[in-house]
Amino acid sequence: MASARLRELFGLVPVGLLVTAGFTAVVLSRTEEINDLSLTYGGFFLGLCVFAHFFIRARLPQADPYLFPLAALLAAFGLVMIYRIDEELARQQAQWFVIGLLFFCATVLVLRDHRVLERYRYTIAAASIALLFLPRVPGIGGRVNGAFLAVEIGPVQFQPAELAKIGIIVFLASYLGDTRDVLVRGRLPRLSLKHFGPLLVVWGAAMLLLVFIRDLGSSLMFFGGFLALLYVATSRLSLVAAGAAMFAAGAVFFANTVSHVQERVEVWLDPLRPRVVEDEGYQIAQSMFAQADGGLFGTGFGRALLELPGGNLILPAADTDLIYALIVNELGLFGATAVVMIYLLFAARGFKVALLARDGFSKLLAAGLTAVFAMQVFVIVGGVTRVIPLTGVTLPFVSYGGSSIVANLVLLALLLIISHDARRDTAEARGGLA
Repeated sequence: MASARLRELFGLVPVGLLVTAGFTAVVLSRTEEINDLSLTYGGFFLGLCVFAHFFIRARLPQADPYLFPLAALLAAFGLVMIYRIDEELARQQAQWFVIGLLFFCATVLVLRDHRVLERYRYTIAAASIALLFLPRVPGIGGRVNGAFLAVEIGPVQFQPAELAKIGIIVFLASYLGDTRDVLVRGRLPRLSLKHFGPLLVVWGAAMLLLVFIRDLGSSLMFFGGFLALLYVATSRLSLVAAGAAMFAAGAVFFANTVSHVQERVEVWLDPLRPRVVEDEGYQIAQSMFAQADGGLFGTGFGRALLELPGGNLILPAADTDLIYALIVNELGLFGATAVVMIYLLFAARGFKVALLARDGFSKLLAAGLTAVFAMQVFVIVGGVTRVIPLTGVTLPFVSYGGSSIVANLVLLALLLIISHDARRDTAEARGGLA
């Protein structure tokens, strides 16, 4: 039976093949001539992944063997799609992947024992909340499509919510790990404000996000991740139902009283109305048309029409918000389903890490990181397919964005650290390392 690390190495072979075949298909769609560019890109990306593999082999030999290949597969696919849109953006995305790998390695090297994060949970929570509201700080905050999402400091621009999601999960995992017994044993009416404090704080922060920085996507992502953690910690559907009802009530209230929230909901309900389809509803309407044009099998890599001869965009934000619509257009429903299946496999392995973890904090941290990752995928895919209002979050590892790549590679590093500790402890408990 192959060792875990050998399985991980073999899992990287399809990644190199995907990059090479994807770039070749895009080049052929443009020039009908094959050059060595696709092999160069494929070799470079595969080299980065092999480097990360040997680093994991040296530092985390017992870690889950499938998480990194799945993440690399998504990143490779995203690089191909971005190259299809803009070669310069693809080059920048590759640079961000390198920076993300450096953060990945730094996280593994610095965080020898992830349980140390429990000691600093309130500091981490305060820093995360501060990060969330940085985009509204004059001089550094930026407004994108009506929402305050980005921070620009000199030449560096990033989305703080991508990093804050990890800190919020660390805090919640630590707090719920300490109070889960009280929440499980206590009767709902008798639980004090002290026990419901985190629920109210997270609910309040989610509502403030919805109104203050106009970020519906992060609001859904954070609160959905919190409810998942609450259920994992307590197994009480009553608490989850109470939290979901609070969020729904707050969302309905703000949708009826705050103009930009109300506008977002109205566009979601009917983006094809006259005058709306050419203005606020243009993005979601074009997303629907692009997916319909792709059908079951798609038009092929590089075949979708993204802009008119005059330069006007047919599919706005194809590299970020609407990259899933472009995937459906060029690869069809079957191709898009394959991408979603990769995300589901990643989530399954993440929850497997949580099941294997031997202490409460590790279980909750792995479950929370996986839940918020999966929730982010749902928020963007659900928005593009009009299941929920369209929001400004990125499709993890696939959409263009440096802060997204870096944050998700740090998230991956944490999952691998927890996995290594859990699998090592299990092997030692059985009498030796496997």
